[in-house]
Amino acid sequence: MFERLAELGIRRSRLVLVITVVVVALMGVLGAGAFGTLLGGGFDDPASQSSRAAKVIDEKFGGETNLVLLVSAPEGRVDTPAVTRSAEALVAELKEEETLTNVVSFWDTDSPDLRSRDGREAMVLAHVTGDETEQRENARKILDTYAGTDSYASTDTDTDTDTGTDTGTGTGTGTDTGTGEGGLTVEAGGGAAVGSDLSKQVVDDLVLAEIIAIPLTLVLLLFVFGSVVAALLPLAIAVIAVIGSFAQLFLLGSVTDVADTATNLTTALGLGLGIDYALLMTSRFREQLAAGASVDDAVRRTVSTAGRTVAFSAATVAAALAALLVFPQYFLRSFGFAGVGVVAIAALATLLVMPALLAVLGHRVNSGRLPWAKPGRSGARPPMWGRLARTVMRRPVLTALPVLAVLLVAASPLLGITFGTPDERVLPENAASRQVSTALRENFDGSEDAALHIVIDTSVDRAPLESYAVALSGIEDVVRVETSTGTYAEGRSTGTGPGPGPGPGNAALGRPDAQRISVVSSLTPKSDAAQNLVGEVRAPTPPAGTHPLVGGTDAVLVDTKDSIADRLPIAVALIALTTFVLLFLFTGSVVQPLRALALNVISLAATLGVMTWIFQDGNLSSVFGFTAQPMEVSMTVLMFCIAFGLSMDYEVFVTSRIKELHDLGADNETAVADGLGHTGRIVSAAAFLLAVSFFAFGTAKISFMQMFGLGSGLAILIDALAVRGVLVPAAMRLLGRSAWYAPGFLRRFHDRFGLSEGGPEPMAAKEPALTK
Repeated sequence: MFERLAELGIRRSRLVLVITVVVVALMGVLGAGAFGTLLGGGFDDPASQSSRAAKVIDEKFGGETNLVLLVSAPEGRVDTPAVTRSAEALVAELKEEETLTNVVSFWDTDSPDLRSRDGREAMVLAHVTGDETEQRENARKILDTYAGTDSYASTDTDTDTDTGTDTGTGTGTGTDTGTGEGGLTVEAGGGAAVGSDLSKQVVDDLVLAEIIAIPLTLVLLLFVFGSVVAALLPLAIAVIAVIGSFAQLFLLGSVTDVADTATNLTTALGLGLGIDYALLMTSRFREQLAAGASVDDAVRRTVSTAGRTVAFSAATVAAALAALLVFPQYFLRSFGFAGVGVVAIAALATLLVMPALLAVLGHRVNSGRLPWAKPGRSGARPPMWGRLARTVMRRPVLTALPVLAVLLVAASPLLGITFGTPDERVLPENAASRQVSTALRENFDGSEDAALHIVIDTSVDRAPLESYAVALSGIEDVVRVETSTGTYAEGRSTGTGPGPGPGPGNAALGRPDAQRISVVSSLTPKSDAAQNLVGEVRAPTPPAGTHPLVGGTDAVLVDTKDSIADRLPIAVALIALTTFVLLFLFTGSVVQPLRALALNVISLAATLGVMTWIFQDGNLSSVFGFTAQPMEVSMTVLMFCIAFGLSMDYEVFVTSRIKELHDLGADNETAVADGLGHTGRIVSAAAFLLAVSFFAFGTAKISFMQMFGLGSGLAILIDALAVRGVLVPAAMRLLGRSAWYAPGFLRRFHDRFGLSEGGPEPMAAKEPALTK
C-alpha cells in the first residue's frame, strides 16, 4: 500500500495537488456551517435517574427552573408598593414570552423564600424551553430584552403628572410616569444563562487560541527547519487538517449530537497532528536527499518508512479516542467521533498530499534558507539525544530513579482528587450569570435553583404524598419540601397533630397523573454533603405503587460520576487492548507494548496530579484567573484519552526507528542509542509544536478548557522529554534482548501478518538532515 501511495505521489503529483485544492475548498464550504449544527452541554447520561426526571418534568410540568432573574430595588425593599407595581409589570411580560414557561415570582406567591434576607432582592423563576442549544439562544434573547439597570419602572400615575419616557440605561420598554421609585435592576442566572455565557465564551476562546498558536507555530517551524519552504509544508498539512475537521464536525452534527466544545479539540488536534506527521515526513525526505538519493527514491523511501509510522501512529491515537464512544454522555462521545475523524484527516492528508508536494519540490524543499541555518549541518547528526541515551544505558537505574521519583511526586495530588461537573464557577468572576448564582447562595435561605426535584409519574393520593413529604422534610439540612398539598419544614406536621401545620402548597406541582416535589436544602451545591443528600432523599419509602425519580443539580453530578465510573474500566481496557495489539503488530514483541503502557501510565499520572494541584487545590489560580473546584469529571476523562493517544504517537515515532535498526542487525543498545539519535530531535520538536497548540488554550476564560489545554500540553512534554529521553533507554537497557521477546506462535503470526518499517536502506541515509 505504501509503495503505491509513493508512486501515486510521484507520477500523478500535480493531479493530486489540484484535487486537494478542490477538496479543501469544498471542506471549507461545509465547515463554515459547523457551528450551526453543534449543541451545548452533553455532560449528562440520558439514561440516568436525574435525566429521566428532567424529561418527565419537561413533559408534564413545563420544565425545571433553569433561569433565575434576580430583581433588586437599589433604593429600597422589593415589597414596597412602587417596586411591586414595576415588578408585576415585568413578570406579566415575562409570562407572555413564548420561550418561557413556569414563570413564578416573589410577587406572585409572596413567599419569603424568594426574597433575600435584607429584602432588597427577589427572584423570578422560569423555564427556558428547547434543547440545550435552543435554551442558550432563547435565554440570550430574554437577557437582551430584560436584563439591565432600570429595565422597569413604576407606572404609578397618582403621584406625578410627568408622562415622559424613562431615560434609564436599561433595555426594558416600559414608560415611567411616576417618581421612578419603582426602578429595578434585573440580572440573570441559572443553567440557561450560564449556558448562554459558556457558548459565547467557547467561540471567543477558540479564536484567541488560534491567533496565538498559528503564528507561534510558524516561527518554531522556521527555527526547526531553517528553511522557509520546509517549514511551510507541515503548516500546509495542518491547515488541511483543521479545515477538514470543521467539515467533519458539520457532517457529524447533522446526523448525531456533537458538543460545541469539540471545535476546540479538533482544531488543536488537527493543527498539532498535521504538523507532527508532516514534520516526520519532511525530515525523512531531507535526510534521504542529503544521503544522495534521487528525488523519486527519496519519496519512495520516505513513504515506506515515515509514512508507515504515520499510519501506525494515527491508528494508536484513534484507538485511544475511540474509547470515548463507550460513554453515554454526548460531550464525550462527540469527542470520540470528532477526534477519530480529525486524526484520520491529518493522516490521510500526510500520506496522500505530502508525497506529491515533496515530488514537485524536490531539492527546492531546502529553499529559503534562513540566516541562522548552517549549510554544513545537513550531514551531521544532532548528537545530544544519542549521547543522552548512551549515558542513561550505562547506569539505567541511577539515571531513571530520579526521574521516576519526580513523576511520582507530581502524581501524589491524585490521592486527594475529587470530581465535579461544570457550573457557573467555570466562568470568569465578572460573568453576570456567575454573579447571580453567588448572590443566590449568599443572600437567600436555600436556593430554589439548586433544589432537588422529585417527580412521581403517576397519580398519588393526598395522604401518602403528605406522609412522604414529611419524611423528606425530616432529613438533616433540608430547609423545606414543597408539594401541591403544602410546604413542609423540619418540625411541621401535616396539621393532624402537634405543630403549626404545613405551609401553603403550590398547585402547579400537582397533575392528575403526576406529582412533583421540590426539596430545598441549606447545603452548598455540589459539596460532598449535598451529594450525600441525594442518596438520603432517594432512600425514604415512597407512596405505594410509585417509583419516584430524583433530579436536580446535585443529582446530575452524582449520576454523572456513577455513569462514568461504571464505564471507565471498559474504556481503559479497550485502550490497553488496542494499544497492545497495534504495537505488537508494529514491533513483533509482547514486551514492547507492556513497557509502553507502563511508562504511559506513569507520565499520565504525573500530568493529572499536576492538574489536580493547580485546578482543584487552587495553586496558580491568581496566574490563570480561575476558581478552584473539583476536577471536571468528563474533561478529566477526555484529557486522559487524548494524552494517552498522543503519548503513543511519540512511542511509535521512536520505536519505529529503533526497530528498523534492530532489524538491520544492530545490537539492542546500539539500536536504542542510534534510534533516539535519529528521532530525538524530531520528537522533541514535534512535541513542542503540538504542545503550543494545546498551551494556547491556557488563555481561555473557561477553567475546564484551561485545564484541558495545559494538561494536554504538559503530558506531551513529559512524554517526549522525560519518558522518551530517559525512561525508554533505561527500560530497554534493563530488558536487554528480552525487549523483543514473543512466544513462538505469536512470532509466526507476526511474520505473516505484522507490519513494520520497510527494508534496509543505504547506511549513508541514516544521517538526519532536520535542519539545513
